[in-house]
Amino acid sequence: MAQLAEFLTPGDLRKITSLQVLARTVVEGFCTGLHRSPHKGFSVEFKQHRPYVHGDEIRRLDWRVFGKTDRFYIREYEEETNLRATLLLDASGSMGYGGPDHSKLQYATRLAACLSYLMLQQQDSVGLVTFDTKVRSYIPPRAQTRHLHALVNELEGVKTGGETEIGKVFHDLVPRLYRRGLLVVLSDCFGDVQNLLAALAHLRHARHEIVIFQIWDRDELDFPFRSWTRFDCLEMGDKRHLVDPNHLRESYLANLEIFRADLKQGCHRNRIDLVPMVTDQPYAEALAHYLTLRMRRP
Repeated sequence: MAQLAEFLTPGDLRKITSLQVLARTVVEGFCTGLHRSPHKGFSVEFKQHRPYVHGDEIRRLDWRVFGKTDRFYIREYEEETNLRATLLLDASGSMGYGGPDHSKLQYATRLAACLSYLMLQQQDSVGLVTFDTKVRSYIPPRAQTRHLHALVNELEGVKTGGETEIGKVFHDLVPRLYRRGLLVVLSDCFGDVQNLLAALAHLRHARHEIVIFQIWDRDELDFPFRSWTRFDCLEMGDKRHLVDPNHLRESYLANLEIFRADLKQGCHRNRIDLVPMVTDQPYAEALAHYLTLRMRRP
């Protein structure tokens, strides 16, 4: 069984535990002060009855019990979570870039562990979806502290799979994510940008808030290759090309700029936070920086 310490160091925890993940749009759940809710003062989980005392709200009286006992009783409820979050973790082949000990997938799993720990500490509920060509696993959101073990165990076992069309996977997820909440995407977002943006717009139409942590390796941004290099397709293992990277560098960086600009503009249009993260940045520091900026926004 995986241990939290395998994912988060004490230093990581110190950087994030003073922060809060604040939903900036209305989400379902009970409002305890940090998160706005469409159901203020309402919770679906009944806890117990207790005798009415002076000062209790009349609307909380259980009139059925009064009809049977001729006594006033108040219905008490368990407070529901402030926030319902689902982490969408891309485990497609391209996330394996960087090697087994420092791949984009490894970085994303640690980032997911950080977020899970943080939100469960503030009594929010967290779920997890892993996917490549299709959804590989789905753990529904829960708010119990012990739920962290289930999430960490799943994260420990995630391996890179095949190629993905992320837009199709997200379209297919919409019916399963029927309760609106916060969706946190951890992916390099490689694929057809327009298909991805259409799927994200579909999720936004379902009134989810979306944050994308786009995971990069520094090589993908800088293209530092100078001598003849063999490039392997991580999503289709039989594709390999030995090339002189000097002939590719200019066109690669130009296409990269177009890809990033299109994705950024589309996310802005759909009111989606797009947060680039590079694997040579400490993930706890990068996350703390983003959440600090997020908390300061109106």
